[in-house]
Amino acid sequence: MHFIETLFDLKSGDFSKVIFSLLTNVILAIVIAVVGFWLTGVLTRLVNRILRKSETDPGLISFLTSFLSMALKIMVTITAITQLGVEMTSFLTLLGAAGIAVGMAFSGTLSNFAGGIMILVLKPFKVGDDIKALGEQGVVSEIQIFNTYLKTVDNKILVFPNGPLANGTIINFTKEKTRRIEWTLLVDQAADIRHIQEIIAAAMLTDKRILTKPEPIVGVQQLTEVGLELKVRCWVKTSDYGSVFHQGQQAIIEALRTAQIAFAKS
Repeated sequence: MHFIETLFDLKSGDFSKVIFSLLTNVILAIVIAVVGFWLTGVLTRLVNRILRKSETDPGLISFLTSFLSMALKIMVTITAITQLGVEMTSFLTLLGAAGIAVGMAFSGTLSNFAGGIMILVLKPFKVGDDIKALGEQGVVSEIQIFNTYLKTVDNKILVFPNGPLANGTIINFTKEKTRRIEWTLLVDQAADIRHIQEIIAAAMLTDKRILTKPEPIVGVQQLTEVGLELKVRCWVKTSDYGSVFHQGQQAIIEALRTAQIAFAKS
């Protein structure tokens, strides 16, 4: 190693030469690190831009670019350490000796990396999907090599480790093209069910976003002590689910009130 040679040089008295050599190596190592990290950022952004133009899956783009960034930074770091005079054979030997301890310490990280690969290969969700996982719901905004990012409806960012996420239960609300909307109404026991069905059917026909196939259904779910529990079901495009759910419910309630249908008090 150059450090040992340096010690011998110091004993020989050639102090200025040794200091100059050490300073040169340190400066070159710093330049390599600074320029290398800067080039890493430039190259990562370039690859990101190229992949986006090629219409590659957004989840795969974020995964590949974050992986590329990490790999390049490791290469730059090793190159800078080599410039300082540390022989790579000694460095790799030392790294190998610490490999087991590091592997145990970062077993969770390795699990998250494997989970990220599973997510990209099996595709339980993609960027832009609305999912529920690990007890939380949000829209997938980014899939990186170790973590997946979700944005909630109130604009919070949730960070999930890929390992537990890939091995847990995932509900994907937007994977299919259509979704079923369901409303529950409680009306008076004496209410005319057929009349109510006609009113609700007419209210839903006014909304062109509600699909006619499968046909909307209005039926009695159960008879309770306080009234009749009605279940209203219809199908819509997944993209229309949120707006139709709220607007359709309001339209049904207004139509029933206009017809003077009494709601039961729970």
